[in-house]
Amino acid sequence: MARFETMWVSVMRGINASGDNMQPVSFVERLAGSDAFRSLFREGMNLVEEAAAYLDGPGRLEAKALPRMEALAYASESMRLTTRLMQLASWLLLQRAVNEGEMSPAQASSEKHKVKLSTQEIATAPDTFHRLPANLRDLVAHSVRLQARIIHLDQLLYARAEAALPEPSSSPVAEQIERLRIAFAS
Repeated sequence: MARFETMWVSVMRGINASGDNMQPVSFVERLAGSDAFRSLFREGMNLVEEAAAYLDGPGRLEAKALPRMEALAYASESMRLTTRLMQLASWLLLQRAVNEGEMSPAQASSEKHKVKLSTQEIATAPDTFHRLPANLRDLVAHSVRLQARIIHLDQLLYARAEAALPEPSSSPVAEQIERLRIAFAS
């Protein structure tokens, strides 16, 4: 027990056993590269496959049997589901590329703007949503929960990096105008 406590204190101080200074441990980055992330990745990809199989198969048949109002809600929710899952899969693939060394965190941060992680909820009115097929409702609910977890992880991973970026002092055009003003003021 004493050895663990000594090691923990060393890690918290940022010093290894030999006394050399080390970088602080980033628990968020460790989490992103851990078995927990791999589990999240599998869950996301499995959900994409499950949704595709449902929407191309049984879901198509169930949608045809719905009354007009519910059929429109089904079409809307299935499109939202597909969009949400594609954005989540894109984020997961981007993060996996970082974890496997195929991309640096800085590259991922610059590419991340292409992935739109919104807090998109269920758009259909609750009474109509509850009349949709149970399989679709389950897939939508699962995707919304997964989305919330990924957004949380994304904020932990990238909020610090984005906060560290320097604020642009001014635009290039403003700098040129200022130079012209100074040149003509002389």
